[in-house]
Amino acid sequence: MAGHSKWANIKRRKAAVDAKKSKVTTKVLREVQVAARLGGGDPDGNPRLRLAVDKARSNNVPKDVIQRSIDKGTGGAGGSDWEDVVYEGYAPGGVAVVVECMTDNRNRTIGEVRNTFEKHGGKVGTPGSVSWMFQKRGVINVLKESANEDRLMELALEAGGDDVRDDGEVWTVETDPGDYMAVKDALEGAGVAIAHAEVDNVPETRVEVGEDGAEGILKLIGRLEDLDDVQNVYSNYDIADDLLERYG
Repeated sequence: MAGHSKWANIKRRKAAVDAKKSKVTTKVLREVQVAARLGGGDPDGNPRLRLAVDKARSNNVPKDVIQRSIDKGTGGAGGSDWEDVVYEGYAPGGVAVVVECMTDNRNRTIGEVRNTFEKHGGKVGTPGSVSWMFQKRGVINVLKESANEDRLMELALEAGGDDVRDDGEVWTVETDPGDYMAVKDALEGAGVAIAHAEVDNVPETRVEVGEDGAEGILKLIGRLEDLDDVQNVYSNYDIADDLLERYG
């Protein structure tokens, strides 16, 4: 999610992920299953599945567990009819929020999402109301002590990356989503240690949030992320690092 410091957001989210590992694993494996059902069980021929498997591995999901989810998706063990649904809305202060879900019951999911927004002073919007503010991008973070900027830039750009920038503690490599895995593979193949990598929904504009609104917005985001059917939550808030640490 966007914020004053992207890396500060990532560290906060990783801490939250560690605290609820079983739920995260369930969501990751659901993505693997759906990707396999929609595009087949071969990651090399199914970009969505390859991303899902990569995410599962980064969350230390065992290979045999990943394979079972692929088998369920392709029909080898009876897959569920999960489908992708995206909801859009506003947090207090006009902060935009995009909620990516996987569900086998749309009525249940929209009810939970709408209730969560309303309980925390937000509201669900119409399709397209805020998604135009975001752009899908591959984002790869490399701790500065593990890579030289010139070498990192050379590797990233040769593999199809668009940009390398200084984000404080990390170098951030940004890519087109279609080039994300090629760039990530090239960096790892060259021995570059990756601190964090994902295909993100990056906001083109941001809304600055002060201390009076930070806690409520972060609580809304957290409650949405906790919903069983929610896979990812993106927002365009801009909150200072110290407030992220205090209320995250």
